[in-house]
Amino acid sequence: MKEKWRLLLTGFNTASMNMAIDNAILIAHSKGKVPPTVRFYGWKPPAVSIGYFQSLQEEVDVESCRRLGVDYVRRVTGGGAVFHDKELTYSIIISESHPMIPRSILDSYQRICGALVRGFRYMNVEASFAPVNDIITNGKKISGNAQTRRYNTVLQHGTILIDVDVDRMFSLLKIPGEKIKDKLINDAKQRVTSLSDVLGRPVLFEEVASNMKKGFEEEFNVELIKGSLTDDEINDARFFHEHYFSSDEWNNKR
Repeated sequence: MKEKWRLLLTGFNTASMNMAIDNAILIAHSKGKVPPTVRFYGWKPPAVSIGYFQSLQEEVDVESCRRLGVDYVRRVTGGGAVFHDKELTYSIIISESHPMIPRSILDSYQRICGALVRGFRYMNVEASFAPVNDIITNGKKISGNAQTRRYNTVLQHGTILIDVDVDRMFSLLKIPGEKIKDKLINDAKQRVTSLSDVLGRPVLFEEVASNMKKGFEEEFNVELIKGSLTDDEINDARFFHEHYFSSDEWNNKR
């Protein structure tokens, strides 16, 4: 009999609320209150997230974000600055000791990203894991992923690019010098792709979510049961949103 995990479809939220929900699920799972959870979500308004160890002031043009109505937030996971707009973001929260999750960080990235690779296959996109934490198709990046381990629990989340606007992304990031910026933009256009680019048609968020669900079920041999946040998770998410992820103290931490 297949193990049953929880599937959360939490829709589109602000950057701080998205990070708060992931953190609330991590806390709940670490206490044994909820099963392993896979969550699919989007960002409204669009947002820039920075890695835990980055400096907001050094990485992000905060004034441009405010002027253009773009959110910004510090993640609990590492990695670089990411512009979140036309994409599906997933998270998986699961115990470090779960037999499906390798102890090695790199191996666990490969295992979890394997679910996305299978999901892409359902969309007729041949993709592969590219260490340390990317997924590529036709030699171009279509998914970036980040992970943290806290309270004996793994939180991994990542992006699946439905469409991508490289010029807009770089208008929100701080790049020293126009020549360097132009080169980075041109390089990014050569290195990054999206489902819409690969398939040559518009792609709906719901289509991606449906196929990624199949990918997770197949990779981990589980059944994902659609559920909802518990009252404790909702309360914790509100707390983390108000007191951490939307605060200047948290976002300017480094």
